[in-house]
Amino acid sequence: MTGRLEGKVALITGATGGIGTATAEMFVREGAQVMLTDTSTEAQYALSDRLRDEGATVSATTLDVSSAQDWTDAVERVDQIFGRLDVLVNVAGIVYWEGIEDTDESSWDRVIAVNQTGTWLGMRAAMPHLRASGNASVINTSSILGLIGSGGAAAYHASKGAVRLLTKTAAVEYATAGVRVNSVHPGVIATPMIQTILDEEGEQQADIVRTPMRRAGRPDEISPVMVFLASDESSFITGAEIVVDGGLTAH
Repeated sequence: MTGRLEGKVALITGATGGIGTATAEMFVREGAQVMLTDTSTEAQYALSDRLRDEGATVSATTLDVSSAQDWTDAVERVDQIFGRLDVLVNVAGIVYWEGIEDTDESSWDRVIAVNQTGTWLGMRAAMPHLRASGNASVINTSSILGLIGSGGAAAYHASKGAVRLLTKTAAVEYATAGVRVNSVHPGVIATPMIQTILDEEGEQQADIVRTPMRRAGRPDEISPVMVFLASDESSFITGAEIVVDGGLTAH
């Protein structure tokens, strides 16, 4: 099946990370026009150039998701270039692995600002355009660590748990406004954010040992879920949490 996102315009945050890039690649293959955003200007424009060379309709802009002004500017740029916005994919995120006592205030504040506040700011800035679409989708990237505890990464857990419930309340609020809002909860995925740990511990990495499939997932195993939630195939799905974790939370 092709053209599942034909006619849709999407904004993707964290577009140069593993999941963000895989999502952008699959979105354009399925016919979407895409605004790529990230804080890494060089990387996002390189991605934009590559996708455009492959025939995609894409643009790129710098976006610090923790900045309300950056969000306003990014959404206005989407409107100027594409004239509409149908899909918002909040992928951008950061993690510090420290637990309760070892997390300092600056680390806590930064994680909350990017992962939690950034998701809210994005929905707030984009929602007027999404409502105008009349058939829109918001996809917020949480984590299995927004569902279960791990005994570490205190700020990350707090932020991703907040994203889960923020998604649900937004889903209820906009259920009759033509905007669906869902969250995706990846497990251990081989992305740059955790690659160092995977390189050091390999198959003995604790969460891989506990994953029934006994391996890390790939970013291209997350992107099909993003496409499904962005497409009209998921027209009666809102407020859902889609877990993609190789069975880790099935224990």
